[in-house]
Amino acid sequence: MNSNVKIIEEKVLSDDWYLLKKIIFEYRNKKGEWKVQSREAHDRGNGAVILLYNKVTKTVILTEQFRMPTYINGNETGMLIEACAGLLDKDNPEDCIRRETEEETGYRIDGVKKIFEAYMSPASVTEVLHFFIAEYTKEMKVNEGGGVDDEQENIEVLEIPFEKAMKMIETGEIKDGKTIILLQYAKIHGLL
Repeated sequence: MNSNVKIIEEKVLSDDWYLLKKIIFEYRNKKGEWKVQSREAHDRGNGAVILLYNKVTKTVILTEQFRMPTYINGNETGMLIEACAGLLDKDNPEDCIRRETEEETGYRIDGVKKIFEAYMSPASVTEVLHFFIAEYTKEMKVNEGGGVDDEQENIEVLEIPFEKAMKMIETGEIKDGKTIILLQYAKIHGLL
């Protein structure tokens, strides 16, 4: 634990879709002074994300779905192109991403490789995101994907040439941070 932080109080502000807390705490600054501060922390659990890529066809599998927060913040359609991802729930990160990949994309993958983990919005969200990559082939396709009905998912599966996906970042067609990170990782490491 950090000896420069003393939590005074935690208040639950919302416990509907995810948990939103207000944390009141004391923080000792560089001068050694204790100052009372407060922050809101949105706890949605931890997650996993994966980039599926095919070296032969030089393509990647991405998804497209409606995202309300983007819609209310300037995305005219609310549709967002993303790498397959999901919350860990009761899974470990690798089991989670294998399950999510099959549910969302229809591919049953093997050879999953974890490349790193990161906090994606550390000023307000507690989530740690586990990043994975895996090769796919057409033979791994076991169903149409599209998500799970009882989770209200309505996902379109996209197979996109890798170089086109990279250009889609520049044009703004791909704006999702985790997807941009994975595509840039693939470019830097010469996966395709």
